[in-house]
Amino acid sequence: MKLSIGPSILNSDLSNLAQECQEIMDSGADFLHLDVMDGHFVPNLTFGHPVVKCLRTKIPDAMFEAHMMVSHPEKWVQPMADAGVNRYTFHLEATNDIEALVRKIQEAGMKVGIGIKPNTPVDDVIQYVDLCDLVLIMTVEPGFGGQKFMQNMMPKIKFLRSQFPNVDIEVDGGVSHINIGCCAQAGANVIVAGTAVTGAKNKPEAIKGLRDEWNKAI
Repeated sequence: MKLSIGPSILNSDLSNLAQECQEIMDSGADFLHLDVMDGHFVPNLTFGHPVVKCLRTKIPDAMFEAHMMVSHPEKWVQPMADAGVNRYTFHLEATNDIEALVRKIQEAGMKVGIGIKPNTPVDDVIQYVDLCDLVLIMTVEPGFGGQKFMQNMMPKIKFLRSQFPNVDIEVDGGVSHINIGCCAQAGANVIVAGTAVTGAKNKPEAIKGLRDEWNKAI
């Protein structure tokens, strides 16, 4: 498994977003995790494709993952593709026609991620794993940063890894140097880190610390 770390910009200074994102990438991040919330699917509101497009003009080479915590994710596929998103990760719970949405994302030239909330059984996503590039297991309730990591989500990851040894499995929510080891042991190889990186005084050291702990655990 190859480790990939993508800091979430949810708690970044939005008035200084491009500079903060560039600093994160220069600190050793593999990608940027862009939390898009509509105030409907989750009870918070962040930013949409116009902000992502502006960010892409400032940071042309970074890999962008849009985590679409939105109702009707099919509405935003083309705008996000046009804005420069590389991977479009939507929630299983937000759409009724997953296969059609997957095709739409692929036709727009993006990789596909499918995420599930903590209360959604892992069995619900099994039939779609072969269609996507990545499965996201939420370890907090989506919508807000700074929540406590739910270690009881690890069996979902273990089960997925046992059934799909080659799929990328992403963990998002409360991941830090303290608990990244159990994520690694369960089989997660794509790590979204929020305040563990963006809140650190020394971001390169924080990202290196996460890598070291992940490597130790596997």
